[in-house]
Amino acid sequence: MKANDVMTRDVVTIPQDASILQAVRLMLQKRISGLPVVDAMGNLIGMVTEGDFLRRSETETQRRRPRWLEFLIGPGRLANEYIHASGRKVGEVMTDEVRSATEDTPLGEIVHLMEHYRIKRVPVLRGRELVGIITRTNLVRALVDRSRETPVSSPDDTAIRERLLVELKKQHWIPLAMIDIVVKNGAVAYSGVLTDERQREALRVAAENVPGVKAIDDDGIWIEQVSAML
Repeated sequence: MKANDVMTRDVVTIPQDASILQAVRLMLQKRISGLPVVDAMGNLIGMVTEGDFLRRSETETQRRRPRWLEFLIGPGRLANEYIHASGRKVGEVMTDEVRSATEDTPLGEIVHLMEHYRIKRVPVLRGRELVGIITRTNLVRALVDRSRETPVSSPDDTAIRERLLVELKKQHWIPLAMIDIVVKNGAVAYSGVLTDERQREALRVAAENVPGVKAIDDDGIWIEQVSAML
């Protein structure tokens, strides 16, 4: 799946010269935790989120440090923190380094951006134009939509086993040469040697995700590698 398949197209935005009070009211009204900031042409120039309002002078939550630490930090960073805590316009408190995607970006890459940069939303651009946004909610909805999909027909035992093997060959946590898989009347039976007890649950999950599987029988033997105990 790609960004275009799950993104929200009707994006709520705010201009950079809007007040922070306008931004807060808009987020509360729309029940969202972040807003893309756009210029007069509708181009994305930043992002403002609830996190930008955590340390504010109005709530007396701005950062306070010992004088010696302020000396080490330097005046530039202190000035920037003051702007963030006391600025009145969205453009003064927004984050201008935004991680974005295009309409053709695979969802896997978008999830990587969210995890790596610890962000909750990724704007989708066409050139510089903002055409959508993907949040964690969009990904959860995509999961629900895909889970509703049901196979047209129930596969036979051979097809079930082949599909399961294809999935397991992609994984690096299981040595397939040590595992035997038998499928009969839709029931998957595992046997062989496991090197970690967590592999047992992972094998069960792999089978549960194959259409047509009706039952799972696990006869795998776990050998603890250090003590060689069964």
